[in-house]
Amino acid sequence: MKFRPCIDLHNGKVKQIVGETLGSSGQVVENFVSAHDSAHYADMFKRDKLTGGHVIMLGGGNEEAALAALRAYPGGLQIGGGIRAENAALYLEAGASHVIVTSYIFRDGELDMGNLQRIVSEVGKERLVIDLSCKQKDNQWVVVTNQWKTYSNFVVDAAHLRELEAYCDEFLVHAVDVEGKRTGILATLVEQLAQQVTIPTTYAGGARSFGDLELFRSLANGKLDITIGSALDIFGGALSYDEVVAYCSR
Repeated sequence: MKFRPCIDLHNGKVKQIVGETLGSSGQVVENFVSAHDSAHYADMFKRDKLTGGHVIMLGGGNEEAALAALRAYPGGLQIGGGIRAENAALYLEAGASHVIVTSYIFRDGELDMGNLQRIVSEVGKERLVIDLSCKQKDNQWVVVTNQWKTYSNFVVDAAHLRELEAYCDEFLVHAVDVEGKRTGILATLVEQLAQQVTIPTTYAGGARSFGDLELFRSLANGKLDITIGSALDIFGGALSYDEVVAYCSR
């Protein structure tokens, strides 16, 4: 399994937040606000030869910080957050290896095939990542959009994954119920994804310890990669970034 690093941007700063609180009526819960800029982390990931990491723009006002990260590590990072057919090329030209989409292809609770085909036509299947951020509902994993506030009617299952695999190069799956909370991985989701996906897929959400990484490795059986945010010491947590990189490279 590969470790996929992340650079989450909020109001132009590198942060780790509890994703469910973004766009809510209350205060955004911030786990960490970095004194370093986005290029600092991009340089770190480049130094450690980590590829396929994610730069995620959490709302507006993050474009310059995102572009700075992409320019610092051309070809090494993917970009998501507000990506659509009209602006995708800008980020690819700035150095992104892939663009990541969620809400753009899910409209009014349904998969918008028109928008999906539009962005595939613009960037090509081989440079598109589909983010299937999901929450558990009625014993199923359901995609949530619009800053994770709106349930779609799109269930993450074998049939739907196979349908979308024809349009993208990778999946990114945020387990929204535990994202940013450092409460452990969602083992049932990891196990299901490992059984159903046939293209590169990254799981995000809840990892906090090497015990979680051991469990993930056993459940994923080499089929999934993992990203970790708030738990890492580079983002204010207790888990050693250097040790995680070494562990995942074994």
